[in-house]
Amino acid sequence: MPPVKIIVKRIIVSLLIGLLFGVALNEITFLFLRETARAPKIIELVIPEGTSEKVARGETPPTIPDSMTFVVGDTLMVKNNDTVDHELGPLWIPAGTSANLALDAAESYAYSCSFQPGEYFGLDVHEALTTGTRIYGILFSGIPLGMLIALYTLVMPAKKKEENA
Repeated sequence: MPPVKIIVKRIIVSLLIGLLFGVALNEITFLFLRETARAPKIIELVIPEGTSEKVARGETPPTIPDSMTFVVGDTLMVKNNDTVDHELGPLWIPAGTSANLALDAAESYAYSCSFQPGEYFGLDVHEALTTGTRIYGILFSGIPLGMLIALYTLVMPAKKKEENA
């Protein structure tokens, strides 16, 4: 059986390796979630003039996306610069005015929409990704992985040094 110093060293190195894998895994994932790593804010969506004519011809207005991603607490402000009244889910936006939609719950919404040819507009609302969330993710994945590595190293026999005879 290996001495206690070697066992402790294996456990510490294994936990560090697990945490490094946790950092790599979580930070790579974070790269894909960057748009939700911010504080809530007001996001403006402008319906440009001439949108109703384009939608009637089946064209998608080039400045309006098919869907949008938000964080909980964001407010979507829809500004109607068109000459026709428009609708987005619960919002009625008369020509030349604006309306606000508070996004207070993490959900995916599919709203009826008069400024898209498909008459549909998707809103994805996610929890904001904070530093605390990132650290929790690293620890939640890194520590168990490190413990598994430590268990494997304790089961494996230590290398025996060859003696020159």
